[in-house]
Order: sequence, then structure tokens, then C-alpha cells
Amino acid sequence: MATDPRITPSRPTFKVAGRDVPALSEALLELSVEENLYGLYACEAVFGNWGPANGQTTFLYFDRQTLEFGKDFEVVLGSDSLFSGRIMALEARYPEGSPPAIAVLAEDRFQDLRMTRRTRTFAQVSDSDLMNRIASDHGLTPDVSITGPQHKVLAQLNLSDLAFLRERARALDAELWIAGTTLSAKSHSSRNGGTLTLGFGNELREFDVLADLAEQRTSVNVTGWDVSGKTGLAETADDSVVSGELKNGDSGASVLKASLGERKETVGYSVPFTSQEAKATSEALFKHRARRFLTGHGTAKTDPKLRVGATLTLNGLGPLFSGDYYVVESEHRFDAANGLRTTFSVERPALGKAAA
Repeated sequence: MATDPRITPSRPTFKVAGRDVPALSEALLELSVEENLYGLYACEAVFGNWGPANGQTTFLYFDRQTLEFGKDFEVVLGSDSLFSGRIMALEARYPEGSPPAIAVLAEDRFQDLRMTRRTRTFAQVSDSDLMNRIASDHGLTPDVSITGPQHKVLAQLNLSDLAFLRERARALDAELWIAGTTLSAKSHSSRNGGTLTLGFGNELREFDVLADLAEQRTSVNVTGWDVSGKTGLAETADDSVVSGELKNGDSGASVLKASLGERKETVGYSVPFTSQEAKATSEALFKHRARRFLTGHGTAKTDPKLRVGATLTLNGLGPLFSGDYYVVESEHRFDAANGLRTTFSVERPALGKAAA
């Protein structure tokens, strides 16, 4: 019988080394699948590890035949993948008053980059060139679509390849993620993680949202020194750089200016060498602050589309807080008491218009 696509399964299933393992679904005690804006998707799955095997009652998964280091590990919900990575750790648990359990800890392919630390320099290189090279170094297929200045020199100083990529992505308002063996790097505006509508009291079970001026600025100015031109650099960004994300709402910068006056910030630590670098840095810094004017945390019915990079349209929250939010963290969770649920964090740069 075909499965009704409107019905969400109550329990995920598992694949190990590409093979379905139904026994793991039946033995599942707890599950946590976490993702954030900075890459490295992580999973922790806890299974009962005591039962009948080979004519006796014993430990079920200590033979390392099913659960083994380095094996591909996938969590599936219906026809969608909640997580895909490799087993990095196994933890034995012996709780008081309960049978033994085993926890599987898995990470996506970013763990290769996390475990490789280097000191090196790159000359006359763009960030796109750099990211393509690092992806290829780790046997990953690059899907890089970012724009930015050509750098005279970029230095990776005792950083892991993952930390270095994160640093360069933040400098360009870009985001990193891995799907299978494809490493993607794209600007925030072009990530296109899909859309999902949640209504309060329906799919959206609970939600808290904060509009906060504390970290907002009316402008960000980045200064530096052009060595070849022997002249100072100064580039300024304001809320015009997020105008396309406001959707007729009030930006944090505009609310700050109207409520408390101008609050400008000058950044001198980034040391740009060209006006293009200074401009890219000022815009990225302003956007990071602006998008955190509204920050929210909620719990919703589990949907595989509720992932980092997705846009959530939240309804039923009133004129100030209803509307679109960008997902920056998500955690899919399962336990016997509560079943499946998803917690998430979102942000957006604008407050809705007050009711007339």
C-alpha cells in the first residue's frame, strides 16, 4: 500500500553503509540531528544494546558488524533524508535500572576539513578559487557561487580547513554546507533552502521572538591602507545593503535612529588592502548585525524541509512578528516520551508594521 505523503512517520529509519537496518529503528531510544549556519551537521542516535542474539541474551552491537567507525550513516524520515554522514564515535551507556544502550555519533563530510589544520598562504587568489581548491583537496565536488575581490594574499594561520573556510565565508556574507560529497558555498541571498509555512497553534507548537537594538548600528565603517596606492581606505555600509530583505518592515537601523539617534561603528582591525576588500567587509559586518535585529526560537512538527537555509513563513503571531524568517539552526529530536519534534532558531532584519 502506498504511503500517504500527508502523513509523517512517527519514527525515523536508518541506513548503514547504504543498507537499510530495520532493527535500528525498532531499537531507537533517542535521536538528535543538529545543524547550524556554520557547517558541520551532527547526529547522535541512541539504541538499546541488550537482547536476544545467537540463542542467548547479550550485547547486540558490540561485534562492530553493523555499527562501525567510518561507515556511512543515514537517518531517513519517510522518503526524505534527515541526516547523512559517517560514524565518528561509539559510546556505551549503562544506566541504572535500564538495559545497556549504545550511542552513535556521526558527522557530515565537513569533519575531514575540521581534522586538517594548516599554516599556509595564497597569493593573487579569489575566495571562489580558494574554496574550489580546498574542496578538491578533500575529494569533494565544489559548488561555489560567490563574488568578491581578488586578494593579493590570504593567510591560513594554524587553522583547520573548516575554520578557514568559515572565516572567508563570513567575510563575504556567504554560507557553507555539504550535501553528500558536494561542498556548497553561496551568498546568503542565493542559498535558496526552500520555504515552509507554519501556523501558531498548528505546525508551530511554540515560539519566542526578540526584537533587540543592543547590537544594531546605523552604519559600519571599515578603514584600512592601500599599500600600492599609498592612501587610506574607508568604506561605509548602512541598511541599504539589506533593503531587499526588509519586505516593507522597519530595519533595526531605522528603529535605532528614530528611537536613540545615530549609532555608527568604525572597524579598524580587518586590515583590508583594497577598497573592494573594505567595501565587502563593511557590507558583510553590517548584514550580520542587521539580520539579528529579530531572533526567534521555536518548536514545530518535524518536517525534513525545516533545515538551515530555509525560509519559514510564520503565521498567527500578529503584525509585528508574523512573516518570513531565515533558519540559522535546527535540531530534529526523538525520544519515547515526546516522539519526533524539531527545535529551531531563526532571524530577520525587520520588524513588521504596527497595526493601525
